[in-house]
Amino acid sequence: MRQFLAAAILAVMTTAAHAQVSDDVVRIGVLTDLSSWGRDNSGPGSVEAAKMAVEEFGPTVLGKPIEIVSADHQMKTDVGVQIVRGWFDNGKVDAVVDIPNSGIAIAVHNMVRERNKIALLSGPGASSLTDELCSPNTVHFTYDTYALSKVTASAVTAEGGKSWYFITADYAFGQQLEKDATRFINEMGGKVLGGVRHPTNTADFSSFALQAQSSKADVVAFANAGQDTDNSIKQSGEFGLVQGGQKLVGLLMFDTDVHAIGLNAAQGTYMTTASYWNMDDKTRAWSKKFFARANVMPTMIQTGVYGSVLHYLKAIKAAGTDDPQKVMAKMRELPIEDTFVHGGKLREDGRVIRDMYLAKVKKPSESKEPWDYLDIIKMVKGEDAFRPISESKCPLLKK
Repeated sequence: MRQFLAAAILAVMTTAAHAQVSDDVVRIGVLTDLSSWGRDNSGPGSVEAAKMAVEEFGPTVLGKPIEIVSADHQMKTDVGVQIVRGWFDNGKVDAVVDIPNSGIAIAVHNMVRERNKIALLSGPGASSLTDELCSPNTVHFTYDTYALSKVTASAVTAEGGKSWYFITADYAFGQQLEKDATRFINEMGGKVLGGVRHPTNTADFSSFALQAQSSKADVVAFANAGQDTDNSIKQSGEFGLVQGGQKLVGLLMFDTDVHAIGLNAAQGTYMTTASYWNMDDKTRAWSKKFFARANVMPTMIQTGVYGSVLHYLKAIKAAGTDDPQKVMAKMRELPIEDTFVHGGKLREDGRVIRDMYLAKVKKPSESKEPWDYLDIIKMVKGEDAFRPISESKCPLLKK
């Protein structure tokens, strides 16, 4: 009996010795947009999603409390970098989450590598984060320009959309979307007839919509984001592009964009998403809880924040420590399972390989309830959606 007790005490002491949490708190910082054009797609909803992940996991990990802090980067790189530097220097933040804005995300991505912290990215789309810029400290959880372009452009071209016209935001993200989509259009035997570039926060898209209409292209694609997407698709809908036989494609579009545009203008628009609230009983139940807190149904950015935080906490528990490199190793080892992701995996380059969904916005007559906006046309396996290892420039991958 004494030997048994001694062994039990030794086991507890050994576990305690290995279960180490820096500063006795696991602190997660949600860096998001609380005041600019990305607010509805991420913003307060991302903060709530992170809190819901903690509530699902439990209030503690390895016996230590979990804290969520948040801040507004205002879509300004210098502001975002200053916030994260303060979090690391004074706030004892262990991981940074979300970051809707590729420029800010790349800056933070470089910072976490230098500081040996972790970035759990759901908001940014730049595929370079897991390609030439790849880091062992970053998780790109939800989507990227490669997957969005490949899934949407390949499917729509295969369905007969052979000629394309682009309305593109004139900055790196929009240009990358257009470039990636053009590649897959060409590979599928289609062609790009032309396009226009616009500055961010453009209010009047009427001239761009008329140019797209007069191009006679089968498909008009919008390589932009946020309010620019809302305004450009809404005004194109008002000019009757869909009624005239053209297909509309939102290369980065969310449920909240459809809500802002309205089904009358958005109907028939194709988009690719990593999640949808109305997929099954579990996604509906989770999303209704989210709606009660955020007053919107969740976007894929917000469900990605939830999933990335939950996977991070599971990895800390499995590793017995919050040491970044040991946690990252466990995140790559463990399968990703949550309400919206099944059988996902984290690749060495930081890319989460997960299924993606091609969707089409419903006609008003097809919508049966509030937020019933999308028809899921097809599911694309993660291995087919994201950049294959054979094409990657990431030195962390073994080819």
